[in-house]
Amino acid sequence: MLLHGFLPSLIEGAAVTLAVALSSLAVAAALGLLGALAKLSRSRVARGVAGLYTTLIRGVPDLVLMLLVFYGGQLGINTLAPMLGHEDYIDIDPFVAGVLTIGFIFGAYLTESFRGAFLAVPPGQREAGLAYGMSARQVLWRITLPQMLRHALPGLSNNWLVLIKSTAIVSVIGLSDLMTRGQQAAGTTREPFSFYLAVALIYLVFTSLSELAFGWANRHLAIGAKEAKL
Repeated sequence: MLLHGFLPSLIEGAAVTLAVALSSLAVAAALGLLGALAKLSRSRVARGVAGLYTTLIRGVPDLVLMLLVFYGGQLGINTLAPMLGHEDYIDIDPFVAGVLTIGFIFGAYLTESFRGAFLAVPPGQREAGLAYGMSARQVLWRITLPQMLRHALPGLSNNWLVLIKSTAIVSVIGLSDLMTRGQQAAGTTREPFSFYLAVALIYLVFTSLSELAFGWANRHLAIGAKEAKL
């Protein structure tokens, strides 16, 4: 029998891993966009907060942050809960903790990617939009962001490939992801090589398909740029 009947379990774990990765990417993209705008703002406070965020996050190992958020966050919530009239013990959902932690971590990396992409957009584009009568918000959504995305795509692609592999750390907080299912199967059958190889191949499938998708997106976004040059 293929993988001693554990293949469905690995597929279920792969689905959890993909859900964690996509949800984390959404959180990271939102934080990265806010962080990039903060770093490019005229506010010293905003620039300082964004700089502190990226410096601290990029200097602390992902695993340490995961444990801090899950166990420290759970301790903090249950310490504050009685003060708010809630006496029952509150368990943090491992999926939520994993998504928020990974999103928080990669938001720092995307902050730098998005900041560089914003700077790559010619400033004359923004000035032309303002001169045309657009508001600053309209210029951001209609002119700057679409062009910024094209410049940010390579960095976004690289971060996504690292992110999807980094989801393996959620196994330490009890989430039944692909890595956890692989460890359980390896322990049960005492065939670690077979199951860890299967896990590696599934991750390879995810990253290979992601590279194809980002390649298509890069070619699609480059069409407008080529036409503009012509």
